[in-house]
Amino acid sequence: MTTPSDPGLSAIMSERRQLINLAYRLLGSLADAEDVVQETYVRWYAMSREQQEEIVSPGAWLTRVASRICLDLLGSARVRRERYVGEWVPEPLPDRTEWGGVGDPVDRVTLDESVNMAFLVVLESMTPAERVAFVLHDVFRYPFGEVAEIVGRTPAACRQLATSARRRIRAARASTAPTGLRAGLVRDFKQAWEAKDIGALVGLLDPDATMVADGGGQASTALRPIEGSEQIARYVIAIADLVPGLTILERTVNGQPGLVAQRDGVTVTVAAFDASGDRIRQIWVVRNPEKLWPWTE
Repeated sequence: MTTPSDPGLSAIMSERRQLINLAYRLLGSLADAEDVVQETYVRWYAMSREQQEEIVSPGAWLTRVASRICLDLLGSARVRRERYVGEWVPEPLPDRTEWGGVGDPVDRVTLDESVNMAFLVVLESMTPAERVAFVLHDVFRYPFGEVAEIVGRTPAACRQLATSARRRIRAARASTAPTGLRAGLVRDFKQAWEAKDIGALVGLLDPDATMVADGGGQASTALRPIEGSEQIARYVIAIADLVPGLTILERTVNGQPGLVAQRDGVTVTVAAFDASGDRIRQIWVVRNPEKLWPWTE
């Protein structure tokens, strides 16, 4: 049995950061990613010492197992989402440099372009096989031969899956505004929201903007996407009227400029933004308290 003094233990556990990063990108949920990593290690330690020693690359083995668990979960996720109350939005991640309460496993997720909310939402539109093939190859640079073993397809088929996924990502990124411009738009949105200036809010939003909110049946919010700049502006002003005493903070959400709303020091809402040109075109709002645990200081 492996013990803490086993010299191989540190090498095995050092893979945890990579596994958390992989599973979060595949599932869009930090809690589910942590469960996947725990199950992966359970399977490793269920083997005998002899079986473990026969594995040439433990890190590669752990990645394959975690990826297959994620693939199975993605296959059942669509069924679970059908029972989900309202819209489902990926779990937002704070920047550990801004948030005092952040801890493992949040600290293990690298906040790069592949975890911004727009990217994760596009991943949600893919088939499980597309998502796994794309993330493993394009984000984590695994060769298609290894991806094929995980997905259960030929390398050529995995290459086609990744190409299809890449096309969707490129289309979503085509008109995305630079981070600096987005930060300014988010700041202006915050100020207009606090001032309850509906005209200013409408001016900041693309006429065809969409807001998607996730309450998970545990927090009141819109159950369907809100479309149109004026409709979104009126909705957020109504929220400000219904929930007085909100403190709005500019914070990094999944590596991009976003907003956090607190009431009596408790985070009740996290909002991520995407912009095109000089207008906000998409807002993702998470109010489900089960998805906000990393945002508690």
